[in-house]
Amino acid sequence: NYYITRSTLLRKFRLNNLFSSSSTSPKFNISNLFNMSKVIATHSGTFHCDECLACYLLHQTTEYEGAEIVRTRDPEVIKNCDIVVDVGGVYDPSKNLFDHHQRGFFETFNDEFLTKLSSAGLVYKHFGKEIIGNLLNTQEEETINLLYRKMYKKCIESIDAIDNGIDQYDTDQIPKYSITSNLSSRVGRLNKNWNDDDSVDQYQQFLKGVEITGIEFKEVLDTFANSWLPARQICKDLFAKRFDVIETGEIVILDTGCPWKGHLHDIEEKHYKEKYPDISDEERKHIMNEEGIKYCIFESNGDWRITTVPVAPSSFTSRLPFPEAWRGIRDEELSKLTNIEGCIFIHAAGFTGGNKTKDGVIQMALKSLEINKNNNNN
Repeated sequence: NYYITRSTLLRKFRLNNLFSSSSTSPKFNISNLFNMSKVIATHSGTFHCDECLACYLLHQTTEYEGAEIVRTRDPEVIKNCDIVVDVGGVYDPSKNLFDHHQRGFFETFNDEFLTKLSSAGLVYKHFGKEIIGNLLNTQEEETINLLYRKMYKKCIESIDAIDNGIDQYDTDQIPKYSITSNLSSRVGRLNKNWNDDDSVDQYQQFLKGVEITGIEFKEVLDTFANSWLPARQICKDLFAKRFDVIETGEIVILDTGCPWKGHLHDIEEKHYKEKYPDISDEERKHIMNEEGIKYCIFESNGDWRITTVPVAPSSFTSRLPFPEAWRGIRDEELSKLTNIEGCIFIHAAGFTGGNKTKDGVIQMALKSLEINKNNNNN
């Protein structure tokens, strides 16, 4: 009822041959086998994304690099393994036990997050900083800390939520569509079908799951490390220069196209926490949306674009969308409507637009601010 990789079986065979030549060698048994290298235990049967990713993550640590993976529910086998994930009914990091199925388990990543952890989140919580350092070959503490939080929020948390049966939002409405292309679904489809014959090896399918979760994790990490993280200093400078365009600081001009929304939100949030330390998070969020940056301007393929700042990095709701009358209007018609030359478009949803010149797009931002504020005062 458990599986061991072929490389271990081969080593066992070779060691048996070696031990048989010496009368003083101990008799070979499974505990001898396990002592040869670290062994990770997880459950047998149907596998899921969380334990596949947990096993991949452990392989990226110094201690468990190259460790064998045993799939079992046998307590005798489990207790002989070096670390246990997603099975055993115990969470005790001091004993390397990382299950989340037991009654009374409510562990989260930290106080910022509400999602209960799966085995992936548990392993990441305890080993994530080392894993990031190893994969990126860095010991830079600030870099690791920023990526540690970002990777949980954008890569791990959804896996935890799906495995624990947590919906994205509270609703009794039937979803308008379903998403079956996420990582958890893709791993789930690797399990043997009910009508597959014995030619399909469930353990090898599990290893495919470990592989694809690892590919996904590494791709996301590389994107954040090589694209998202270098943009942070640009956004710090952007926030520092927010009063250059208008004295209220509601319009900024981005000199270099980069992923700015998440960084800008984090930088603003830190600023307003320092400015208003004694108010609630909800009150602070309201002030951020009222006082904070409304529009970001940047060059794009020779023209100039303007994008509204969302109330949250992943939200489609803008702090101050463009006037209703502008939305969905293009080119000369939009220029006549706004009395601003060079207009290209305003998106029908009111969150982005364009102009042929920098001055033109600044005028669009200023006029949008004026119209919206006049409407709010009426």
